[in-house]
Amino acid sequence: MATTANTKASHLLVIIAFATVYIVWGSTYFFIQMAIQGFPPMLMGALRFFTAGILLLGWCYIKGDNIFIKRDIITSGICGLLTLFVATGIVIWVERNIPSAMVAIMVSVNPIWFIILDKANWRVNLKNKSTIFGLILGFAGILLLFGEAFLKSVTGTMDHAKLTGLLLLLAGPVAWSAGSLYSKKRGGTAPARVNTSWQMIIAGLAFVPAAIIHQEFNGFNLATVPAQSWMAIVYLIIFGSIGAFSAYVWLLQVSTHSYVNPVIAVLLGVCFAHESISLMQFLGLIVILLSVLLVNLSKYGKLKFKKPVTKTVEQAGNCTNLNPASDLEQIKALAKIAYRI
Repeated sequence: MATTANTKASHLLVIIAFATVYIVWGSTYFFIQMAIQGFPPMLMGALRFFTAGILLLGWCYIKGDNIFIKRDIITSGICGLLTLFVATGIVIWVERNIPSAMVAIMVSVNPIWFIILDKANWRVNLKNKSTIFGLILGFAGILLLFGEAFLKSVTGTMDHAKLTGLLLLLAGPVAWSAGSLYSKKRGGTAPARVNTSWQMIIAGLAFVPAAIIHQEFNGFNLATVPAQSWMAIVYLIIFGSIGAFSAYVWLLQVSTHSYVNPVIAVLLGVCFAHESISLMQFLGLIVILLSVLLVNLSKYGKLKFKKPVTKTVEQAGNCTNLNPASDLEQIKALAKIAYRI
């Protein structure tokens, strides 16, 4: 059997995983807004994550994974509450009043908060001028967005609900980064898919009391939910939660999606939801994405690629000297670039 065949198959899987993370996660902002047109926001979060978690956990059980490891469940629970319930919950909540494109722009600062909150690696991360300049530039982009919003609020062209939503969106990336860093430091013995399942299940359960507090069950009737909202929730469960999140974990939790996701979200919002973004918002997006690039610039310089493996087993003569996964490891090196979890 030729090693080139295995390598090409591995390359294809990596490409598919990257495409899933880039395109599907970028589209979730658009489909969240479509889903909450028929479902109350907290109830939608509960349905999405609990269903996805149960389905994925069932698959883990079929695969023979040990799904009941107390320590891993606790770690996954805390991580899920921070990343999915708090961070993603904020996204779901504010999309009632804020266009999905604007939401995607605001949460694209995730890698910046990773650097700030990862105190254990400050000595390494902050020794590069490009990283420090990227952090400053990232906050400048946020100020651009908030400056416009504040002026509109003062002049009465933006209601306070939207301004409050933008303030909440500042907390979302912080919660996501904190939860991911906690998961990184705690580690776990179970496969990533098991931990992901428990994260979604526990986050989904947390959305239920939130829905009760906001009285979302009062007067809610499944029969009145439009077909497009049902299609959106199915998309979010299968592709957004199970597919994209699993691909994200498999790719060693990349952060390069921070460059692509907001662009996908903006395009979908403008083209299909008829949203509009101002020149200031567009400039804010460019500044924030540039800041994320600078934050990760020092890591890109460390990547070294080898020539692809082309020998077959027959040509090599000794199969013990072959490493069919060497090319895959080179590609996976890309996936180690930012979130570092």
